[in-house]
Amino acid sequence: MRIFITGIAGFLGSHIADHFISAGHTVVGCDNLFGGTLDNINPQVEFHYHDITQLSGFSELMADCDVVYHCAAAAYEGVSLFAPSFICENIFAGSVNTFTAAIQAGAKRIVYCSSMARYGTNETPFHESYEPRPQDPYGISKEAAERVLINLCETHGVDWVIAVPHSIYGPRQKYNDPYRNVASIMANLMLQGRPPIIYGDGEQRRCFSYISDCVGILSAMATSPLVVGEIINIGPDEEFISVNELASKLANVTGCNLEPVYMPDRPREVKLATCSADKARKLLGYETKVFIDDGLKELVNWIKISGPNPFGYHFDVEIKNHLLPQTWRDRLF
Repeated sequence: MRIFITGIAGFLGSHIADHFISAGHTVVGCDNLFGGTLDNINPQVEFHYHDITQLSGFSELMADCDVVYHCAAAAYEGVSLFAPSFICENIFAGSVNTFTAAIQAGAKRIVYCSSMARYGTNETPFHESYEPRPQDPYGISKEAAERVLINLCETHGVDWVIAVPHSIYGPRQKYNDPYRNVASIMANLMLQGRPPIIYGDGEQRRCFSYISDCVGILSAMATSPLVVGEIINIGPDEEFISVNELASKLANVTGCNLEPVYMPDRPREVKLATCSADKARKLLGYETKVFIDDGLKELVNWIKISGPNPFGYHFDVEIKNHLLPQTWRDRLF
């Protein structure tokens, strides 16, 4: 097959590319390098520098591709309440451009990597049948893009699959980004001898998904006839981890036992965001192979090798008022 991947220089996209290349497929991809790096890109990838917010010339990059994976995302859920224009342009408009270009190019299937933010305040564990209740511009944009994908694919006769990964972490994740990736942020802080920062009481609970457990399932979505027209959670529903527990586990791995610094709750942060992986097990044989303790060791080892880095505030927020968390306003990371 010939596979096209948006966000191919990023964390998830680069791992999916490696998987398909190792299986003997041709991989093409694009990235604007906002959140990814050239170092992540497999040398066998046919790489194009392209921003998904630009439709012009996009479909030409996808020529002759069988499947399009849409992984590119400005994945800033919490900060989307303070940078809504930037987030909505990248998440919603960028996704619509990707789907449009894929259909123009004659792709047979589109696999869209959505977000657990689509579920919002639903009771847990989240099931795919739930009516979405997103709580912020990021989640709203992700779910709105799902609707456009379904509408366009059903109109133009293209297979679609919506994957909903839950809190992916692992090597290559951007760990010096102050706005996202809680496990990587904490690990980077602690490896610098700094205490982790926790919002609220730290009892937010998540399914932390190690990257390799997600990639195998995502890659199977390229060909399986069972997943066409399905929304599918990917996450370890055997272990729901609180942010407090995450900090404790990372303290054991890093050897940094400084007490966490607690900050006020972030606006509209969903307290409980855990999933059921029953559908992924039934349709794709999903199983958790890397549990949180082993996964965190791999993450920390990778950050040690790469070198702990100062945090980079690489874009500014659009709304600055009393609701903006102090960590971002005063650049505390």
